[in-house]
Amino acid sequence: MSQSLGRALQILVSLGEGERSLDQLATELGVHKTTVLRLLRTMETERFVRRDESHRYRLGSRLFGLADAAREQHVVRAVAEPHLRQLNQRTGQTVHLAAYENGQVIYIDKLDSVQSVRMYSQVGVPAALHCTAVGKVLLAAQPKRQREALLASIDYHRFTPNTITGPDDLRDELDRVREQGWAQDRAEHESFINCIGAPVADRVGRVVAAISISAPDVLLNFEQVLELLPELRETTAAIGRDYN
Repeated sequence: MSQSLGRALQILVSLGEGERSLDQLATELGVHKTTVLRLLRTMETERFVRRDESHRYRLGSRLFGLADAAREQHVVRAVAEPHLRQLNQRTGQTVHLAAYENGQVIYIDKLDSVQSVRMYSQVGVPAALHCTAVGKVLLAAQPKRQREALLASIDYHRFTPNTITGPDDLRDELDRVREQGWAQDRAEHESFINCIGAPVADRVGRVVAAISISAPDVLLNFEQVLELLPELRETTAAIGRDYN
């Protein structure tokens, strides 16, 4: 990758986290302000970034169209969409679709609960591998060598008292996921959220995505969320049939 391209991509990642000044971006990239300004001017011309009245930079409108195109081009998302909508309507709970990409699990679709409670997850943002149901499902599906490399590289951040905080415990958890065919997040990532996830597999058994159902414990306790497992697995099976 060229140095300029790498820096431009890093600028987009930084702005995805929030607005930045020229000084902040130069500090984050570790280069002189003139270098960053040259990149920003080109990116502003092409509408990848925009500058406000306070001379702070934000993501530009060009990315709206690219984001929509990226989601539409993701085959499994297109196939899954009607099934996710049905699952969301039947259960009334938040439904996620996630895929494994380059060592990360990325949310590629989300349908919010019909209730007023909202989860922090966002489409296009990575899911924590060690403490989300979709993260565990897709991590468990990786070849052993790749899985072990990921276990060694994860930042085992403790989000709640229930979060798995080490590779040995996560390895045991992934063994259970592979054996039972689904994963759980029992208030591991968000202290008030219970979640179950299951894989979507193609005709040869290759896991191509994961789907989860999440609910706040003020609405459903963990045992009640588990009662939705048959509906979740029916949905993943239906998507798998349509995907092939």
